[in-house]
Amino acid sequence: MNPAQDLPLKSAKGTRAPLPPGPKGHPILGVMREFNRDSLGFIMRCREYGDVVSARFLYVPAYFIYHPADIEEILSTNARNFRKSMSLRSNFFLRLVGNGLVTSEGDFWRRQRRLAQPAFHRQRISSYGEVMVDFATRNIDKWRPGETRDIHPDMMRLTLEIVVKTLFDADVSGDADRVGRVLSELVKPFASQATLKWILDNRLPTPAHRRFHRAVGEIDKVIYRIIAERRNSGYDQGDLLSMLLQAHDDDGSQMTDSQLRDEVMTLFLAGHETTALALSWGWYLLATNPEVEKRFHAELDEVLAGRLPEVSDLPQLRYTEMIVKETLRLYPPAYALGREPIEECEIGGYRVPRNTQIFAFQWATHRDSRYFQNPDLFDPDRWTAEFSDKLPKYAYFPFGGGPRQCIGNYFAMMEIILLLATIGRRFKFSLAPDQKVEVWPAMSLRPKNGIKMVVSER
Repeated sequence: MNPAQDLPLKSAKGTRAPLPPGPKGHPILGVMREFNRDSLGFIMRCREYGDVVSARFLYVPAYFIYHPADIEEILSTNARNFRKSMSLRSNFFLRLVGNGLVTSEGDFWRRQRRLAQPAFHRQRISSYGEVMVDFATRNIDKWRPGETRDIHPDMMRLTLEIVVKTLFDADVSGDADRVGRVLSELVKPFASQATLKWILDNRLPTPAHRRFHRAVGEIDKVIYRIIAERRNSGYDQGDLLSMLLQAHDDDGSQMTDSQLRDEVMTLFLAGHETTALALSWGWYLLATNPEVEKRFHAELDEVLAGRLPEVSDLPQLRYTEMIVKETLRLYPPAYALGREPIEECEIGGYRVPRNTQIFAFQWATHRDSRYFQNPDLFDPDRWTAEFSDKLPKYAYFPFGGGPRQCIGNYFAMMEIILLLATIGRRFKFSLAPDQKVEVWPAMSLRPKNGIKMVVSER
């Protein structure tokens, strides 16, 4: 129950709703130091103030919201009154993804979403299944029993190759390792967003500012090459890039290379990094929960009987799907969502002034004991149909929600299940000794120093 839900929105005399409680923090810096010292821990501790919590980052007011009903308000019910948060309008983020689906707003965003949507219809996505399994098979053919591998870069490379092939019908296998290294460097500044250094690096030509822009330029070279090769060929592959190349505005003009670059970059990042993280955390959870791993392997043996998985197997890979859902609950790659009200409004009985940064945290809500019994326990069995039906809509939102829900959610779920099945039918993993696996909340929820695994043949 949300205690704020019981507060009157306005009194009979029309007085304004109150502001929410929250930590006071430093007189100048606000909560910046506490947040940066332990971001995820700070987010969890703030729940003690209630379901709507006020905080301040230097001069920027922020609200943390934890209740599913309030999250639904900003993502769905009253979505038109909210735009993307300040962090997604930062110099670094805009340089990275430009004015693509993640950052664009209003009519332009609706137009771009309409153009991209056909590439993500279920029937079309199902046709990508064979490509996913084929790329996974080719990658793991190089693995040897007994070797130690860092599973995170392995999954990053695999999902990068898949998304570029399926959505842009291009091959980046020769660039994959270099691109992976550059992307790892690009996310580092985002781990320090609530710092003075972040503000200065975004606005001034500091060494970190220049390094970031050079790194984005490296990725740009790959993307512009893909666009140029397709333009020169003039061939319609029926994929997303072909659709975007053929799209016309009302005046007959086509998208420029810069506009194409922004959309390709957005899907280039979102289409592989989050999936790779879900797979990496999935292997970690399986390696540290042997009973779950045993049931996972038993299902693969029963359903696949030694053959490669196919899209038609997905309904039978029920326990594998439950593993994926539970992984996304405990380690959601996108661990926070930010919005900013266009006009003053109220959330949970509290007043929300304009320019307030509002954050909903999958990391916190997914671990709320009001909705999940033993919330820190990895328990795929919780995901029964009955449990899912009774769960409040926004108690679990790994792909966001409302009109701006992730366009590739079905693509991602299918890919994660098929890759787990393809790899899991041949190999199992155990954590390499003497390593500490740490969660690193940068732009997404990453393993700080990787996840080193010892590979064993089943």
